[in-house]
Amino acid sequence: MGNFYDVIIVGSGIAGLWSGYWLNKLGYSVLIVTKREVFDANSFYAQGGVTLALNREDVPLHIEDTLKAGWFHNNREMVELMSRESLHIRTELKKLGFHFDPGVTREGAHSVDRVFHKGGDATGRELHLFLLQRDPNYLMDNTIVYDILMEEDRVYGVRVVRKGEQFNLYCNHLILASGGIGALYKYDTNARTIAGELQGIAIKKGLPVRDMEMTQFHPTVFIQMEFAQKLLISEAVRGEGGKVVDEKGERFLFKYDPRGELASRDIISRAIYLHQKAGHKVFLDVSHFSEEFFSHRFPTIYKKLRNYGIKVPKQKIPISPAFHYHMGGIEVEPDSRVKGTQNLFAVGEVAYTGVHGANRLASNSLLECFVFGKRVAEGVAGTPLKKVKRDFPVERWLLMREEDKKWKNKLREIMWEKVGIIRNKKGLEEALEFITSARSEVGELTALRFITAKEIVKGALNRHQSLGAHYIETDSTPQNQ
Repeated sequence: MGNFYDVIIVGSGIAGLWSGYWLNKLGYSVLIVTKREVFDANSFYAQGGVTLALNREDVPLHIEDTLKAGWFHNNREMVELMSRESLHIRTELKKLGFHFDPGVTREGAHSVDRVFHKGGDATGRELHLFLLQRDPNYLMDNTIVYDILMEEDRVYGVRVVRKGEQFNLYCNHLILASGGIGALYKYDTNARTIAGELQGIAIKKGLPVRDMEMTQFHPTVFIQMEFAQKLLISEAVRGEGGKVVDEKGERFLFKYDPRGELASRDIISRAIYLHQKAGHKVFLDVSHFSEEFFSHRFPTIYKKLRNYGIKVPKQKIPISPAFHYHMGGIEVEPDSRVKGTQNLFAVGEVAYTGVHGANRLASNSLLECFVFGKRVAEGVAGTPLKKVKRDFPVERWLLMREEDKKWKNKLREIMWEKVGIIRNKKGLEEALEFITSARSEVGELTALRFITAKEIVKGALNRHQSLGAHYIETDSTPQNQ
């Protein structure tokens, strides 16, 4: 391996791997850079499935479901594009040898059954492993990107650190597929590598970001575990009849929305949060499932909960919301090119396409990775640039300081308490004050998290009305809105 490539992809999740697959088919030399191990990506842990429009007749309904879940804050053109192109994904994967499980399921805020699974609740893992086995590209693991080499609107490569050594990698096209912001919050379902650092670099470079305040919390998460990454209880469990109850067995969600367990994630998360705040405990009741069915349909959840002493399906699962997905990100064109740049692209959760609006529809995330992963390859192919290798100095930055871990944990607490499921102006201002003052106390790598967090808080302060996942509390806010 040298240090110049046609394309460098930052991130080894499904968005990055699918982009790399199509770029390789087009004859490009591709290097995939990943922060730790190649499987330490959000898509590897995705339990739910992939939303695919069932046929041409279902496309308008899928579009409508996506817009409704997103509170009509979506970019409709991008939603239509994503839904139409979803019709081809099953065929493309089938040609490669990947087959979904028989049958489809329904998840929250979907009108019909259109979510495709593999391995029960292991869809992300199965897809990720499948694509890895067919990935012919160069891979550099345990490598952290801490800067983009850029002049005006053209990118020349990235600054990275690997095994303590800082050096530059050069490319003709750069694709960011680094995922979301999970580690900014105390409770999250994300892979441990996901910390919003690439978003921070983009903000430093003056690149356009949008809807950064739109942070989605998954309503059903088992948080009673020692690891930072908490165990998500798939949306499909509720889609197939799991009931949210309190300690008295009451299904209280219907007080907040007539759809109960099948309402959108923002509504259910808020309802659970408020119910817990009122002193109640909240559980997911899966007792209507037989043990044989539950262990086969949700093998990952079954095994992990059993390891923690929860005897599912007979025993109720204690749950709480946790941060799950970021609808905001680096703003891109329909070909996934970052707005205002020649050769920088973003795909997956790091990107803002506008398809998710103010609240992502369940299982639309992997769909976005597939649709825009292919489009990013087409975008690169449609950008014939002369190969220019510019040498940039290798700058020895102070990436980490001794007390960075303390500041990271404090940031996670502040973000959870002040910039979480329910927000108010006072709390957001306190969060902004902390982030601004602490920024100078941390190394350059950790500072990227603070830059991203600051943009989220600023976005929340500037959006004065509640919308989807952004719920701003005022003196006149009804508690069951």
